[in-house]
This record gives sequence, C-alpha cells and structure tokens, in this order.
Amino acid sequence: MNKEDVLERSRAEKVDEGMQEAENRGRRIGEIAFCGVFIFITLFNFLKGQHNYAPMAMLWAFLAAESYPKYQFSKNKSYLVATIAGTVASIASLVSFVISNLG
Repeated sequence: MNKEDVLERSRAEKVDEGMQEAENRGRRIGEIAFCGVFIFITLFNFLKGQHNYAPMAMLWAFLAAESYPKYQFSKNKSYLVATIAGTVASIASLVSFVISNLG
C-alpha cells in the first residue's frame, strides 16, 4: 500500500484527525479542571463544616460514566466494577444530599 492509497482512504473516512486530537485534548483539560474545582469545593465545604454530598455525587457519576465505555470496549471486569460502584456511590450521595437539605 503506497502513500496515495493511505491518503485516499483517510479522505474517504471523512474523519478529521486534528479535530479528534483537539477534542481529546479538551477532554483531558476538562477532566483536570473538574478535579481542581472538585478539590476546591470539597476542601472549602470541609473547612466550613458543610456536607460534601453534592460534589461527591458528581464525582462518582463522572467516574461511572467514564468507566462504562471502557468496559464496553475492553470487557475488562475492573471497569464494570468501577461503573457499578460509581453508580451506587453517586445514587447514595444524591440521596444523602436530598435528605440533608430536606431536614
């Protein structure tokens, strides 16, 4: 297979690798920003004596949602466990958040 065949196939796929790379880089930066904000809110709430149910619910939901496609692709059981555990932890945190705000 020569260079022209490779280029022709790439053009036919209509996939812009530059855009894919930009999206992947954006996701990585978004994950770092999410973690930074999560840590700030968690520490702030801890110092103020407030519950961290809401940020924990978001963290666990994020981890569960991130693990599920990895499980689908790899069939690695640890990703399935992370998906289930993250979902359960997120629901528990949400329930705790609602209960703490109703009382």
